[in-house]
Amino acid sequence: MTSIRHIAVYVEEPEPGWFQWVLIEAASDLSTWSELKRAERWESSYKDAMAKGLLALQELTADLDRGPRTEPRKPKEKSSGFGFGFELPKLD
Repeated sequence: MTSIRHIAVYVEEPEPGWFQWVLIEAASDLSTWSELKRAERWESSYKDAMAKGLLALQELTADLDRGPRTEPRKPKEKSSGFGFGFELPKLD
């Protein structure tokens, strides 16, 4: 089962009168956010920057009725080692 991604769009003003949208995504525990993408071109209004940021968010969403989704989780492969991934030394 996939879960919805926690993505936000906001607008910065890198220089007075120029605006840039930024997409950020929350970590799975929602404690930290990391940047996904930012506008390469600045806009002359907050309104235009926000609208283009929302379009960029839409591009990340395959189905707008369901929202942006994570990829299905793949099962972990079993390790041949023991705890913490260490391998036992081979004895001859």
